[in-house]
Amino acid sequence: MLTTLIFDFDGVIVESIPLKTAAFREVFAFAPDHIDEIIAYHLDNGGMSRYDKFRYIYAKILYEPLTPEQEEHLAGEYVRRIFDAMLTVPYVEGAEDLLRDCSGALPLYIVSATPEGEMREIARRRDLTRYFVRIYGSPKTKAECIREILEETGAAPEEALFIGDAPNDWEAACETGVRFVARIRPGDENRFLGRPGVEEIVANLHEFRGYLREDTGSSRSRIP
Repeated sequence: MLTTLIFDFDGVIVESIPLKTAAFREVFAFAPDHIDEIIAYHLDNGGMSRYDKFRYIYAKILYEPLTPEQEEHLAGEYVRRIFDAMLTVPYVEGAEDLLRDCSGALPLYIVSATPEGEMREIARRRDLTRYFVRIYGSPKTKAECIREILEETGAAPEEALFIGDAPNDWEAACETGVRFVARIRPGDENRFLGRPGVEEIVANLHEFRGYLREDTGSSRSRIP
């Protein structure tokens, strides 16, 4: 039986991946010879904290030291480019209906790589907090957040389902034993090929809702 639903935010609830990719490109415009590699790494690690991305990019792509001051400058420039737009970026198709209708049937959680304070403020200003029991973000890892949810709810891992859009989300699901469904935006690369345990791939949350209804392991009466 499915008792707990866990959502990534970017690329699952809102269509923010193009916005954040453009911001990453602008922040690292000072390194044009490496920009394609930087953007590829950003996209391949969509569920990773921006700070961890900055550190990897400097250490493994730019081969330069990254001071704490530089790191905070990068983060500030990045947030300056995205924050206001995150308040109006469109929802993934079906997200508003799903959250409204399912929040009364199951406990819902957000587990995001966005810094937790920032993620909660975005959710508050988009009037989303009413749908979620709790909203998690970095610096905790997604696996740590999921373990907290399982402990809080008393749900067994097989009773919880995480929907994400990045291999890092799949890795967190594997690490904690929860079920996993992948959302891939139409036209985007399938980064889940060859990864076991992906129950379903959906293009939007209308499809995800249909999957929940059809899932023989969940209680149909609880999914509106």
